[in-house]
Amino acid sequence: MTDALPADPLIALRPWEAPEVTSWGRLPMNAVDRRSGALLLDGDWRFQLLSTPDAPVGGAWSSSYVPGVWTMQSAGADDLPQYTNVRMPFAEFPPGSPAANPTGVYEREVDVPADWAGRRIVLQVGAAESVLLVHVDGRPVGISKDSHLAAEFDLTEVVRPGERSIVRLTVVKWSDASHIEDQDQWWHGGVTRSVLLYATDPLHLADVTVRASYAGELRIDCRVRDAGGALPDGWYVSGELEGQLFAQDREFDRANAEDDRVSDFLGEARIQATVPEVRTWNAETPELYDLTVRLHRPDGAVADTSRHRIGFRDVEIVGRDLLVNGERVFIRGVNRHDFHPLTGRTVSCDDMRADLVLLKRFGFNAIRTSHYPNDPTLYDLADELGFYVVDEADIESHDHAHEIADDPRYLGAFVDRVSRMVLRDKNHPSIIIWSLGNESDYGANHDAAAGWVRRHDPTRPIQYEGAAKLDWAATDDASDIACPMYAPIEDCVAHALSGEQTRPLIQCEYSHAMGNSNGTLADHWAAIESTPGLQGGFIWEFWDHGILQRVSDGRPVGRAGAGLYDNGVVAPGHRWAYGGDFGETIHDGAFIADGVVFPDRTPKPALYEHREIAAPVRIECYRHEGIVLGNHQHFRGLDWLSGEWELSLADGRTLSAPAELPALRPGETAAVPLPFELPRDGGEAWLTLRVTTAEDQPWAPRGTDVCAPQVRLRAPAVREDAPVERPVEVDGEGLLIHPLLTAAPTLSLWRAPTDNDELGGIAPRWRTWGLDSLVRKVVSVRQEGDRVTVDAEYAGTVGVVRHRQVFTPVEGGIRIDEEAELPDEFHDVARVGSVFETVEGLDLLEWFGQGPWESYPDRSVGAPVGHHSLPVDELFTPYLRPQESGGRHGVRRFTLSAADATGLAVELDEPRQVSVTRYRAEDLTAASHHDELVPRSGCVVHLDAAHRGLGTASCGPDTSASYLIPPGVHRWSWTLRVL
Repeated sequence: MTDALPADPLIALRPWEAPEVTSWGRLPMNAVDRRSGALLLDGDWRFQLLSTPDAPVGGAWSSSYVPGVWTMQSAGADDLPQYTNVRMPFAEFPPGSPAANPTGVYEREVDVPADWAGRRIVLQVGAAESVLLVHVDGRPVGISKDSHLAAEFDLTEVVRPGERSIVRLTVVKWSDASHIEDQDQWWHGGVTRSVLLYATDPLHLADVTVRASYAGELRIDCRVRDAGGALPDGWYVSGELEGQLFAQDREFDRANAEDDRVSDFLGEARIQATVPEVRTWNAETPELYDLTVRLHRPDGAVADTSRHRIGFRDVEIVGRDLLVNGERVFIRGVNRHDFHPLTGRTVSCDDMRADLVLLKRFGFNAIRTSHYPNDPTLYDLADELGFYVVDEADIESHDHAHEIADDPRYLGAFVDRVSRMVLRDKNHPSIIIWSLGNESDYGANHDAAAGWVRRHDPTRPIQYEGAAKLDWAATDDASDIACPMYAPIEDCVAHALSGEQTRPLIQCEYSHAMGNSNGTLADHWAAIESTPGLQGGFIWEFWDHGILQRVSDGRPVGRAGAGLYDNGVVAPGHRWAYGGDFGETIHDGAFIADGVVFPDRTPKPALYEHREIAAPVRIECYRHEGIVLGNHQHFRGLDWLSGEWELSLADGRTLSAPAELPALRPGETAAVPLPFELPRDGGEAWLTLRVTTAEDQPWAPRGTDVCAPQVRLRAPAVREDAPVERPVEVDGEGLLIHPLLTAAPTLSLWRAPTDNDELGGIAPRWRTWGLDSLVRKVVSVRQEGDRVTVDAEYAGTVGVVRHRQVFTPVEGGIRIDEEAELPDEFHDVARVGSVFETVEGLDLLEWFGQGPWESYPDRSVGAPVGHHSLPVDELFTPYLRPQESGGRHGVRRFTLSAADATGLAVELDEPRQVSVTRYRAEDLTAASHHDELVPRSGCVVHLDAAHRGLGTASCGPDTSASYLIPPGVHRWSWTLRVL
């Protein structure tokens, strides 16, 4: 083992405080595949965590696993994860870094294969946060910055084949680069992607650029170098595409020679061909070809080989439309980080495949790699499974955005990060747009980076929200697409209809998935699909970035935590940690938990909403002669789908019949006969087309649910129970006495605030009004025969709500007619309805209404009406910060029953919002994590005459006005019966 040299030039340079230094000794980025035949150096490395980069290495070594972050491993016990969104976690201004600067030193022996003698030997470090210093056998080799792209170093003159060398990787956590890696995620430190050692012939492919068009035109540009010096005369390249051989383009060679572009140290070659009857690539049918590029010595021997999976497709902007293969496509996207609850930033191929398979099953077709180039394997999977990718450079200077955008000291870093991303990823057909970064204002540094991209890759557009944010109609900035964040849909529609729109409008972030959220998603897409010029956007985001944490010592569980979580819920003694849970004083709390999946990839209810919004086949309308179906895909027919009709009747019956989907091209519609003769009785009737995969897909086995479009065939019949003679018992406060209730029904205007309620400023307003602590006072109790009328007042701090309950005995139970008059001061409350609690033992909820998953007034399209049944303990949704959850929208009636089928039944006067959980609103409001919650033995039941929409106000627009609850009189009626 070696220690740092006293006069180590890499340390003396202090590169962590020099933004002008983006690298030293690092090889140029390229798109040549080097994974085959490489020596993988992953595993346990010796490790020391220093307090500063220039602290001496000495003393005992521990062990740290590579790839991984020390902040999630025991070796990094003195430096734990920290979450900030905008703020930097230290006070120093750019390009400064704090004096206390955790620095990880990784070291291991490497046996260099003897048969590598005479070959060029390269070390590849997949990613390191945030500054990487490389030494081999004590000799300085190189420096690299950019926490999310690989760095390669030529070790040919440093190591000796057949001998053992010591590789040391020093990783400095805080640096000038941290100021442009200020993304909304956990701060970590470590070597986060695989480390490789590979060898090539001295004569090697330095880069390969593939362009494959929709028309079948193939162009392969190769750059060639010889590590020994001048290129040998007579070298050449060849290509092979699924057995078809292609020779080098000699016309290109002659043109280069005539233009005097031929050099002794850099060779350029081109292969051009036309592939007949080409299978084209798009997100629906992602057809790929295997391409092999070979570099030959003059005698024909193969010196180097690079393999690629390519797709033939075109991307262009025509007017205000983004076209793929000439078709205007909707971008149903999500923002995705490289994240894992046990390993932090390190993700495996299986992890990434599981991410994309899940997204595909829920109707997504696009990914924005927020906010940096993702692991290279992700792009291979996106090519294979079919996703449109916005590839984003590792640039975000959120806390100091305005200063850095025009700072010439950072000019090189901007161009370096953008250009290296393009050079690495350019051959992936899935990438349709390059992004210059995120939330970094707009300045000359962006223009310089954009200029490089447009020159190097004119086949794709560029986007950057910061450039387009001030003027969506501009044509002279660094963005080819208007890509705002969280723009109200009304503003987007107005822009599209204004006549001033000059480019596609695709929101880079548009619906914030923090906690119980994503309200108005269906309204958003209804506007997009009906408004030319709008093409979609990317939900923020895929993950809740909860880290699995032991409650006992506050440490991350780390790689040993598999099996400690399931369905979003963690094992006792553990919790999902968010900002502030690791003792950090500068943090942004639960804002890190804003994904459409929980940290274990369990879908949140909002995903079911998205699945239905993105349905490939839909019921356009119902006519008496039949159902009109439509194909809402861009490139594919319906032959990959199968269907089943389901008729749900209010009387409890469900009828099924196979469905034969018509042969429809994209955009076509067709009428099909009604699959059932509608029964004369049965009341309200709903027809559902349950669509599944007809055969195995790369992302789903046969029979996987795809969508469930639905239409109402018959409205509910009006029913009114006649009163019967039987006393209704109330206590001295006018509260109902019932054998199955432990708390009588009272008025409820409060909900445990959602993240949107809190961060959107809505819940603080409710508290100011006193809605969380209304004081009930009975005004009168009147008996009229067997009917009892109770008038009460609920006093807040700024107003009084008048509430009336009329209890009427009916056959088998009690009808409760209620009326609440909200004063003008209460112009936007959480809910208006009844809340009561039941005896223990009623553990099964069965209902006719929307379901089976959670739904709310502005997030209910994905929950079809039908007969549903779930245990009460499975109704509650475990959002990372406890809050209002578990609601079901549009419930007509429900039963709560025990194992012996005894219990209670509730019938509602019209479809209402209902929730049944083990928690009172105050229980949820008081808790910051789920390990603090103690479930009640009985059920807490809310019946809401009106329930406020969810919106996305934690970061984005609130719900729309139609989902707000106005002041005035609200009436509702329900009947309570004993089973």
